[in-house]
Amino acid sequence: GDLDKVVNLLLSLSGRLARVETALSSLGPHAPAEDKVALREKQQLLVAQLEDAKELKEHVGRREEAVGAMVARYLPTEHLQDYRHFIKMKSALITEQRELEEKIKLGQEQLRCLRESL
Repeated sequence: GDLDKVVNLLLSLSGRLARVETALSSLGPHAPAEDKVALREKQQLLVAQLEDAKELKEHVGRREEAVGAMVARYLPTEHLQDYRHFIKMKSALITEQRELEEKIKLGQEQLRCLRESL
């Protein structure tokens, strides 16, 4: 459960940071200074939060290793391999699911913009 939460947090923060950086780069030279300052402050906050989330992921990883060592004492080799595969795939699938959700949102947004432009 913690792995799910941390991976979702990392993906959320990364996505938000990417949007802020895109907004910053799309600001023209004549954009109001307060807009640039607000976006830079938001960027700095997101970078700090992302670093904190990475530390959390490392902590969860260490805890996962400790749990894995404990589980290894009680499971036969075949079941242990299944357990390790499950843990590895779970994180990858969460990431893939989040990416697909973002692509769907982007597609819906683009479709909405196209409809509005017609």
